[in-house]
Formats: sequence, structure tokens, C-alpha cells
Amino acid sequence: MKLRVGIVGLGDQWDGRHLPALRMLADRFEVRGICEQVTHRAARSAAELGTVAVDGFRALAARDDIDALLYLADQWFGAAPILAACDHGKAVYSAISFPFEAAEAERLHRRVEESGIAFMAELPRRHAAATVRLKELIATRLGQPRMLFCHRRVPLLGATAPPRDRASEARDLMELVDWCRYVAGVEPTSVVAVRHAESAGGDLDDYRMMSLDFSETGRPGDGPLAQISCGYYMPRAWEEAVGFRPPPGLQVVCERGIAFVDLPQTLVWFDDAGRNQESLESERPVGERMLGQFHRMVTSLVRQTSGLDDTLRAMRIVEAADRSIAEGIRVRLG
Repeated sequence: MKLRVGIVGLGDQWDGRHLPALRMLADRFEVRGICEQVTHRAARSAAELGTVAVDGFRALAARDDIDALLYLADQWFGAAPILAACDHGKAVYSAISFPFEAAEAERLHRRVEESGIAFMAELPRRHAAATVRLKELIATRLGQPRMLFCHRRVPLLGATAPPRDRASEARDLMELVDWCRYVAGVEPTSVVAVRHAESAGGDLDDYRMMSLDFSETGRPGDGPLAQISCGYYMPRAWEEAVGFRPPPGLQVVCERGIAFVDLPQTLVWFDDAGRNQESLESERPVGERMLGQFHRMVTSLVRQTSGLDDTLRAMRIVEAADRSIAEGIRVRLG
């Protein structure tokens, strides 16, 4: 069954992730319209796919020949296209981060649940080939995770890029928190966090770190521990420095081995038998994996949502980390 979709926003992953995936899955998706705030880009992409540019996401959501919206870039739209899809009973594939304001995020969650639509939040770190293989190894060879070290070094984009704000920093951390929760396979019970401000008294950070404790006994340190950090201290103009000895995206110490992950396809792991390097280049790209899963969700007879609760859970953990920083305490997670 072909799913008739409308695209809202093309975003910076269009050429590298979403367009190739739609072309590979042409037997499952038919693009009926594109809404994009940059007019010439909308017209060019519509011509590539043999469809039309549509003026406004509400008009797109209201069309009878649309089954689902692929919300690929929020631009200035915020959560409005998802709410429009709810109003018209259209499924949603969302590549945007939820709003960081708790009240707005909860309202969006409630509206999606009440509408009964199929909804999938794009969580590419979960679906990357290296993560999928890591979860297999945890179940079969390496045993349960004991410690996770998750690091992201974000080069500063320069004066011509959109300004970085507190919400974008929070979204970066939410993605890493969700990744660690997924790999650990259990829920964290407390968090401790620290920050280094970009300037004295400033709201933005050039480094933020949190420790998530997954102990189920109530005593910190008895269970798995995840150290998560995100740094914004490296100017993109320093090209040699940006590429110098980058830390692995995720390092996982397990009961019977250790694994090093660099997304999307690099996985090196060690156990008693020595070093093992997985060859994952032949695996399907992450964009194709995620859109394929969305197609199965929408065409299933059972209404499904994926990633909605996980995204909100990660948001609450980042909010708790903010409290930890402000008050200098360990915060328990409910």
C-alpha cells in the first residue's frame, strides 16, 4: 500500500537523509505536496519528485489526497503542523524536537493522544545501524551495560548561522539522554549536572555535563551510570582542531566487554577473545529504516505511537539537570 504524504519543511537533512530514503521507498510513499518557507527550494524539490509546492501546512493537512505529514523541519512553524494534522486525522512523522516548554509539550502530547493518529518521532540514534547491532551484542555477547560515556562536540557555526539558544542546547542534550536510556534499557533514577557558562552571567553554555544514575536500589552507584556531555567550545574555523582526536559518540562498559560507537555505522567492541570491528556499511541507511517503520505503523490495523513518551521523558530529565545545576544537588527522577 502506498502512503500519500505531504512534506512540511525540508531542513538540513533533506538531501542527505530524507530525499534518498523517499526515493528508495518509492513503492511505499507518494509525495503529494511540499510546504517550505523558501519558495524556490520548495519548487525545485517538488519538480524533482513530480509533485506540487503548497502554500501553507494547514492547506496541506486538509487535503483529501494526503494520508500523513512528514514534518522534517520546524522553521518558524513550531508545533502548529502537528496540531493541524491532529485536527484532520492525519498521521505524523516528526523529525523536529518537541517544544522545550513543559506546558506546551504536555498539551501537544495530550492532543496527539486524543486525536488517535499514528505518530512517530524521529530518533535517529536509536535506529542507526551501529546502535541496533550494539543492542544485539548486549543481549548475546557483552551483557548488560554498567557504564556509558556519551560525548558530543558541536563546532560553532559562525556569524551567518541561526543563533544558538538555550532551547537548542536543551534539545541537543535530550537526544543524548534518549540514546543512553535506550541503550541502558532501564530508567534513570537520579541526575547530577554541572555547566560552564560561555560568559560570566550568560545563559548559554560552552560545556554541560550530567551523570544519570540508573540504580534501582535507591542508593546512587549501585546500578548503571551514564555520563553525558555536550560542548560548544570549538569554532568551526579551527578545522584541524575540530577533527583532532574526537571522542567516540558512545562508549559502553558492559558485564563481559566494552564497545565504542560512532554513528551511523562504526562499532568496535572488545571481549575476552580480543578486538572485533563490525562492518555495517551494507546496512540500510537510517533514514530508510525510520521511514520504513513509519509506513508499517500507519498501514497497521492497530493505532501506534513511537517516540512520543520517550521524547517527553528526555525533556523532563534535562529539566531536572537544570535544577541540579541551579541548586547544586542530586535530583531524584520520578
